[in-house]
Amino acid sequence: MYAQLVDTGQKAVQDDATMSAEDRAFQQRIDADVKIEPQDAMPEAYRRTLVRQIQQHAHSEIVGMLPEGNWVTRAPSLKRKAILMAKIQDEAGHGLYLYSAVETLGVTRDETTEALLAGKSKYSSIFNYPTLNWADIGTIGWLVDGAAIMNQIPLCRCSYGPYARAMVRICKEESFHQRQGFDLLMAMCRGTPEQKAMAQDALDRWWWPSLMMFGPPDASSVHSAQSAKWKIKLLSNDELRQRFVDQTVPQAEYLGLVIPDPDLCWNAERGHYDYGAIDWDEFFAVIAGNGPCNRERLETRRKAWDDGAWVREAAVAHAAKVAARDRAAKEAA
Repeated sequence: MYAQLVDTGQKAVQDDATMSAEDRAFQQRIDADVKIEPQDAMPEAYRRTLVRQIQQHAHSEIVGMLPEGNWVTRAPSLKRKAILMAKIQDEAGHGLYLYSAVETLGVTRDETTEALLAGKSKYSSIFNYPTLNWADIGTIGWLVDGAAIMNQIPLCRCSYGPYARAMVRICKEESFHQRQGFDLLMAMCRGTPEQKAMAQDALDRWWWPSLMMFGPPDASSVHSAQSAKWKIKLLSNDELRQRFVDQTVPQAEYLGLVIPDPDLCWNAERGHYDYGAIDWDEFFAVIAGNGPCNRERLETRRKAWDDGAWVREAAVAHAAKVAARDRAAKEAA
């Protein structure tokens, strides 16, 4: 979900015959599972791919707060309000970890934010869908965070050290987010018929966008092979999507909900669930900026950035004052 259409800058997967000596030495470190650190030499295409992917991941964490923040004031109980606020706070922290990881690659936080606001950097397509009822909050936790975990656990083993280490804590926190979502839906499914109908409605609307989160089919994902060779991406889009379906179907059955896919069935020969065709036209339309909430999400981030300018300016001025005072103290000593 964090590499939707990320361009590696390579037209084809490099093999030993086309690599320079430096690139071969770099690939040997990757193959030996040696973590790449910020001070290490790395191909420019590798660095650029990491920047784009981690930027997209960071933006997804920050923009992902917006559909949920809409429900903080309307949570049905103090307990649910506290849980939702804690989750949103976690997501903000995840974004900060990841913005810091981008900075280790030579791109400032301001540059990363400006790339988002200019439309040069993307975030996950899933966050351009609206939250229409309270059950959507549970469904986001169950499906969206569940899909995120499926994608993030392999990232704990990715080749770039700062990214891999950030993902360890993020995955631990995301696992709680998935559980709180499932718990919320379980309460609704065991409640009134109207509450269960709300849960079913939310599943109907979020199921297919959740499958799209993993990105285009492998056959259409032309840059994934090079990312896999660099061990930035450890599992393919289709592998991750299949794992998610296999994990989620039994959970839906436990809740007593029906997944909105008439073609969904267990394939004993494959040992996996078969599922129906995904509407990739919708996916590419959302990625292109034509989803239900694309403009709203970007405008909200743009307003937050503009409104926070005085805070950033004050922080820079304060840091400069402290530095000047420290210099004066040293000179006086």
